[in-house]
Amino acid sequence: MKVSLESIGLTPLFGLPWILKFLWSPQVDNYSSKKRWMVISQGLIVIMLLLAAIFAPLENNISLIAGLFFLGAFVAATNDIAIDGYYMEALDEEGQSKFVGYRVMAYRIAWMTGPGVIATIGTTISWFLAFLTGAAIYLVFTVYHLFFLAEAGKKGESFIFMFKRMIKVRTFVFLISTISIIVGIRLFFSSPFYSELKESIPILKKFYFSHWIALILLFALILLAIFRKSLKSKLIGNRDSNYGKAFYYFMEREKISLILAFLILLRAGEWAVTVMVAPLIVDIGIKSHYGWISGGIGLPSSIVGAMLGGWMISRYSLKRVIWPFILLQNLTNLVYMTLAIHLSSFIRINTGADTVVPIGTMNLIFTAAVHSFDQFASGLGTAVLMTYLMRICHAEFKATHYAIGTGLMNLSGLFAGISSGFIAGWLGYAWLFGISFAFSIPAMVMIPFLPYLTRRK
Repeated sequence: MKVSLESIGLTPLFGLPWILKFLWSPQVDNYSSKKRWMVISQGLIVIMLLLAAIFAPLENNISLIAGLFFLGAFVAATNDIAIDGYYMEALDEEGQSKFVGYRVMAYRIAWMTGPGVIATIGTTISWFLAFLTGAAIYLVFTVYHLFFLAEAGKKGESFIFMFKRMIKVRTFVFLISTISIIVGIRLFFSSPFYSELKESIPILKKFYFSHWIALILLFALILLAIFRKSLKSKLIGNRDSNYGKAFYYFMEREKISLILAFLILLRAGEWAVTVMVAPLIVDIGIKSHYGWISGGIGLPSSIVGAMLGGWMISRYSLKRVIWPFILLQNLTNLVYMTLAIHLSSFIRINTGADTVVPIGTMNLIFTAAVHSFDQFASGLGTAVLMTYLMRICHAEFKATHYAIGTGLMNLSGLFAGISSGFIAGWLGYAWLFGISFAFSIPAMVMIPFLPYLTRRK
């Protein structure tokens, strides 16, 4: 569509609401019901897609649609919060464990629908029809949820009451301050000064905006933990302090320091694999095969792993399966290390080469099998991780606490982003994957001491 590379470089901003969603998740917990939040959010997304279809044939449509999607991303992230909260309120712990595999499968199918269906229609027929198709698909689910989805959990104050409270000067000051801080951080990262700073301190190139937000969240939680005794009476006794209560009760969880360390370190090894698998595939010399390996083999393996993981958690309990599942997920690092050692000669020959040397059919099958195991084990790990996140949520602030937990896990990506490229450059892929397995050991050691593996309090 002749969009500049500079503009394409700004598209990660669409992911900003998912990084920041913990900031307004307390509102979803405290007002109306999760079903109503979902239906309203989904209805707004239908309108957004219809507007995108109208804008598609117009001149300067890229700016209009991009601005529309940026606003729509906040709505979509809100829908995400409501979905997580509804799932936890509608099902007991056994049901959550049983259906977690279906959740992951549904997400994967939805993830494929965007590039696989909508974008294909846009690039082959027209973007008007593509966005119209997206709106039609979403309208079906919106209508279904409106008329057939049961209400679940408690109903909070009405939306009208929420808007009345938001009119207060104090609320506007808080919102403006929060937005100003976020925009200021974003502008600083895109400023010439920070660009020069990255050149003088290369390690800063590995720090992404999401990592800084996760660090700020962690720092805020630590401050809350330090001063929680002095804040307790003020928060508990103040009817208007629901926002503060949500974060306070998260820090009041049993063994919260252990939980924080576990959430941050759990995916450190997995992130190292995630970051460096694509470069490994390129340096092996099989990037032309990565599409069918990833979509045709990796995706089904991930779905099978998630489904099996959900069933086994429901059948045998989270406490009995979490350690072997996390171990299996982290063994992926050692499997990739074996692959890197086995194909080391091809890595040396094909890295940076204009014409690659074929690795042979059997080696290609071996690589596909390794990727299949990786995605299968990742599906198992995702199932136990989602289940544990649900277990640590306080009954009154399910959606907020789940959003905080997922935000903290962004820090794992920071560790991997900083270290993986350097280690691979210095020592090679095999050493990288071996060391990344070592990164995963501390979290595995913590598992027997974690609270909430058997029941939620």
